[in-house]
Amino acid sequence: MRLLCVDVGNTSTTLGLYEDGAVSRVTRIEGGILANPEACSDLMRLIASEYVEGVSIASVVPKANAKWRRLTHETLGCAPRFVTHESPLGFALDYPNPERIGADRLADAAGGLARYGAPLIVVDFGTALNFEVLDARPAYVGGVITPGLPLMTRYLHEKTALLPEVALGGETPEIGKSTEEAIALGARVGYRGIVRELVGHLQRPFGGKARVVATGGYAGWVLDGAGLDYAIDPTLTLFGLGRIFENGGSD
Repeated sequence: MRLLCVDVGNTSTTLGLYEDGAVSRVTRIEGGILANPEACSDLMRLIASEYVEGVSIASVVPKANAKWRRLTHETLGCAPRFVTHESPLGFALDYPNPERIGADRLADAAGGLARYGAPLIVVDFGTALNFEVLDARPAYVGGVITPGLPLMTRYLHEKTALLPEVALGGETPEIGKSTEEAIALGARVGYRGIVRELVGHLQRPFGGKARVVATGGYAGWVLDGAGLDYAIDPTLTLFGLGRIFENGGSD
């Protein structure tokens, strides 16, 4: 089955093609359809030139949903399926208010379960830094949400007079020799510490036996070379969207 999978986030939207369990042609659009409608429309027209059987969307931006419905209908001639807690996820929801779980978090859990099994901890480096936990049943039992790297660096810039906004990525020194290096080092090593501590806390019910997988734009930058036993899976959310659609989907 050939699908278009769309992860609508607060700061960017990521699209990719899903076919037979593989994700390809991943494209990220800053600001998404609300800030860059032309870019989204152009990309959808390009995708329309290929055979696509359906569209699976995880959105945490309700204001964008109607625009994605309209754009999908106009360019691909079909209605998208939006992931919700009522979608066939492949796991149970052991959670008091499942309708409040973000669609991206559900997609991460679905993709993680399909690729890595359970028990499982998924760490997603997005606008927020999210942790999703699946037990061995498998059931989604909750997680942790903390501010993500983009929020941290932007907040430092906006709320201080002299600190610049820093583009994260690349090598970092042992000790920062400039303001930019100091911020980047704090982000990289500091968030590595956050992940290590929170994963250690979440592992306790599983005796340290839960598999850990990280995804999202900064996962590799933060965790590569950290000596931690984590898989890094950049396409996990889109893969999860594809698997949920194949399970039956839900509007």
